[in-house]
Amino acid sequence: MQALRIISEDHSNLWRLTTTIDHVAGEIEEGAPVDPRFFNSVFDYLEHFVDRAHHPKEDDFLFRIMRERSSRAAGILDPLQQDHRNGPDQLSTLRALMIEASLHADRRAEFLKNLRLFTTRQKSHISAEERYAMPLAREILRESDWAEIDAAFLDREDPLFGDTARAEFAELFHRIASLAPESVGLGARTAGALAATGQAAQAAQAEPLLRVRNLESWYGRIQALKGIDIEVRRGETVALVGANGAGKTTFMRTLSGVQPMRAGSIEFDGIDISKLRSDMRMRRGICQSPEGRQVFGPLSIEDNLRLGAYTQPREQVEGDMEKIFTMFPILKEKRRLPAGTLSGGQQQMLAIGRALMGRPKLLLLDEPSMGLAPLLVQEVFNVVRSLKAQGMTILLVEQNAMAALAIADRGYVLETGSVTLTGTGQELINNEQVRAAYLGM
Repeated sequence: MQALRIISEDHSNLWRLTTTIDHVAGEIEEGAPVDPRFFNSVFDYLEHFVDRAHHPKEDDFLFRIMRERSSRAAGILDPLQQDHRNGPDQLSTLRALMIEASLHADRRAEFLKNLRLFTTRQKSHISAEERYAMPLAREILRESDWAEIDAAFLDREDPLFGDTARAEFAELFHRIASLAPESVGLGARTAGALAATGQAAQAAQAEPLLRVRNLESWYGRIQALKGIDIEVRRGETVALVGANGAGKTTFMRTLSGVQPMRAGSIEFDGIDISKLRSDMRMRRGICQSPEGRQVFGPLSIEDNLRLGAYTQPREQVEGDMEKIFTMFPILKEKRRLPAGTLSGGQQQMLAIGRALMGRPKLLLLDEPSMGLAPLLVQEVFNVVRSLKAQGMTILLVEQNAMAALAIADRGYVLETGSVTLTGTGQELINNEQVRAAYLGM
């Protein structure tokens, strides 16, 4: 049933997008201008991803086989597939109305009316699939059916849903997040681009970059970490999930050398770094984007980025900074301003950019989506996927356990300072204990 997981992830993403559209519509009703750059980026994404990939995949495989297995499917699927067929015409109408509304204030009301109707239909469609179509699919489809459906959705070479297409969709979404108003997005004037996809390492066969054995750490008389064993291979993305107070951030701080360890060992890149100061660990390639961003508010954005590169040769700093500006154009547009003037989402991108300026061998991301608008939550995971595709080794602590495990090669579950479960990201998503405790399922 991997296809249902993929569809649900897409639904979550689309729900965030429709929520964002509704928010921007509200701002327009209060007098904000209609921005063609933002709306065209939204319509491009919906056209290329939803109408040309997501819907055809459902129609050609999941819905087709459901109709073959049960007469009950028609009553549920007929209106859903009619929505699929109507999608392109609705987008075409919205594009035309948007252009008129951007040029003539008296046309805004009609545009907003149709926009609200569109988002209402999208949410209704998603709800109907989740409440009716998916439960029926679980009930009527056979193991052989799921093998065919899952193979189609998981085909990495598929032109509709494979790796190349997914990278294109992420790029389209990146444009939306960059151009969305600052209240819900990054508020940039230009979209920029995610870093180009490189050659990812074969993490399953790679040697360990990080080995943690029997790690203990205390806050006074309270033991926060109780003999933790964790391993991260080169090129691997590993997620740490668990409830608040489980010890996730303490573990990240201990890796960085900010929190003292009482017992155990930390081996990084073949060297025992257990006794190294935090600055020496950073020089060896452990760079962290901390929980709560912790940017240097009075300093400029540019100076924050330069601080991230203080261990690097001067001649490479400008080039590395331009790469960050390419990913997050809003940082370039505001490069001279104090970092404290940025929105929460802009500060999060600055914190990630500052960590990348250190050219990390191991990137530590601690709660990168915390407190962000829905649109930017998805953008954070797009950024992580882009970095993963380049072969970067990432250790991710994230409150959104489902999203973190979905992109992770492997995961660890922490409970009160101890590792209680480990496995691939997908194994943990499918684990009933994890689903009930951390995924709300």
